[in-house]
Amino acid sequence: MAELNSKSRTETVESCIFCSIANEQDQMTEVIKKNEELVCFRDIVPAAPHHYLVVSKEHISSCFSLQRRHVDLVERMAEMGKAVLHDQGITNMKDIRMGFHQPPYTSVKHLHLHVLAPASKIYKILEYKFIPASDRKNV
Repeated sequence: MAELNSKSRTETVESCIFCSIANEQDQMTEVIKKNEELVCFRDIVPAAPHHYLVVSKEHISSCFSLQRRHVDLVERMAEMGKAVLHDQGITNMKDIRMGFHQPPYTSVKHLHLHVLAPASKIYKILEYKFIPASDRKNV
């Protein structure tokens, strides 16, 4: 696989599981939706009935690595997440959560957007990870 090259849209890191998934080299993960730059698949430790991850094929280490040139990419990640929810029958877009964990609270060092629905059914034991403290009393 290619080493990191900031100019490449498809840069990968050989030891990164999300790079392997994004480049169809992981046989265990079912990709739900994909295009030329993004893939979406189920989180292996779901925190809600619908919990998906959207990752770019380009290896971006974390949200701290994002630059202005990534704004459109992040918007497309959110669009794909919403499209997957819609494909799965989720119609209430007010009852979803999407977001990135920031280091050191990431389990994989590859930017990934968490897409959860319904937010009102995020599992209590994991709500601290996905529901703002100010909203937890409502769940």
